[in-house]
Amino acid sequence: MAESPFSVPERLDELLSRAAAAHPERRAVIAGDTELDYATLDARVSSVAAAMREMTGAGDVVAVASVLHPDFAVAYYAAARAGRTAAVVNPLLREEDLLHVLSLSGATLAVVDTALQERLGHVRDRLPALREVIGIGELPEGTGALADPGTGAEDIAVLQFTSGTTGRPKAVRLSHRNVVVNAAQVAHAHLLDGDTVALNHLPTYHPMHLNSAIAAGATQVLCAAPEPYAALMAADRHGATIYYSLPVRLARLAADPDLDSMPVRTLKRIASGGSGLPATAAHRLTKRFSVPVLQGYGLAETSPLTHSDDPDNPVHGSVGTPVAGTECRVVDIDTRAVLPAGTAGEVQVRGPQVMRGYLGGPDGTGLEPDGWLSTGDVGRVDEDGRLFLVDRLKDVFKCDNFLVAPSDVERILLRDPRVADAVVVELPDAGHGAVAGALVVLKDALGPALEDIVAAVNDQLPYYQHIRDAVTLDTIPRSGNGKVQRRLLAAHLTQHQPA
Repeated sequence: MAESPFSVPERLDELLSRAAAAHPERRAVIAGDTELDYATLDARVSSVAAAMREMTGAGDVVAVASVLHPDFAVAYYAAARAGRTAAVVNPLLREEDLLHVLSLSGATLAVVDTALQERLGHVRDRLPALREVIGIGELPEGTGALADPGTGAEDIAVLQFTSGTTGRPKAVRLSHRNVVVNAAQVAHAHLLDGDTVALNHLPTYHPMHLNSAIAAGATQVLCAAPEPYAALMAADRHGATIYYSLPVRLARLAADPDLDSMPVRTLKRIASGGSGLPATAAHRLTKRFSVPVLQGYGLAETSPLTHSDDPDNPVHGSVGTPVAGTECRVVDIDTRAVLPAGTAGEVQVRGPQVMRGYLGGPDGTGLEPDGWLSTGDVGRVDEDGRLFLVDRLKDVFKCDNFLVAPSDVERILLRDPRVADAVVVELPDAGHGAVAGALVVLKDALGPALEDIVAAVNDQLPYYQHIRDAVTLDTIPRSGNGKVQRRLLAAHLTQHQPA
């Protein structure tokens, strides 16, 4: 088993109790007009944990789902303090996906926000294991002393669900050790400390940002407004030093014509994750704010972070080097031989944050026998150990036996000044095996014909990367975390007559 380079507590909730003991009056979470200091947050967690123990049994799973709200943090840590497992559920899920993840986890108690509570009502009768549902903002308080939960570092603390972009989401079993080590890894990689004020501008409350901020004794500001301008105003108002957001939101911010008028007095870094941030957007934000813009990389199976770029000197287009205690290698897609620097293949990672396995199987389910995790991502590592991602393995296809990465074609397509957004997908082809298709958002709907744009792009590509079919859309649909579901878009394209 890979060793942790950090001294970390045994249990997930002890990240919070340790921070509360060290600096009880420091602000932990800010959301609108609500502020919780560390002592208050820790006390609320203990009270709710006592109530959870009264409502659930040993080994039970507590589902926690909310957009940015302090009660997510309370319920998440309370589950660990009660000796239960927290299943982190995306609050944006619709009914059938919600039914899938709650059935898979076997949750007996769900703590959900109002919008999700309404959707849950439509499938509640199909969830026989689910006994209680509690609303965010209405967490119960327990009474009496809280007994030792009886859980340790190797027990399962969290069930995290995969994104489901290539199939139904799987439940990832993360131990207390997995999660607390990764909290320390993130805090170290992003230079978080007690003076850090982290602005969280994500659509949901991701435990990575919560845990790393708590591990560092930092202050976290939650901004639920989707507009980047609102997030920057919140960052300026609260003196944020690091700004976390999604690539799609940061790209929109970089393209905002009012960007030069937006205030940022205290910001030191901007961090992006979830998918690739275009280098042009990173350059624009760096130039405007005079701060580094860095990316990271990870998966649900890795708690989640495995890579982070240098927080002071990032290389745009790279997701950086492995975080402390983590190994990375690239293997040939067919032979599985380890490849030299600069050669593209499937990315594999190994470290103390790598999952215990998928739910439904013994420890190690989903891992290689020696602990390596095959990520399903295609990438290359340079001579300095920086990882550059190329595409998802399941998105890469072969045309006349040439490997085609849709992101390579997209990069050329998005350089065209007439294109606002685009996604390239695989289309089956009897003569070539597969060919590239494109869904394109034009900056001017009354502008040049799509055929002209495709022809100009194809002139810059080898024949096997040529776009063979294309269609225009008003907008590219993306999941709540900004990811593109290429299989669904490919189906959409095949149902339409090419432009």
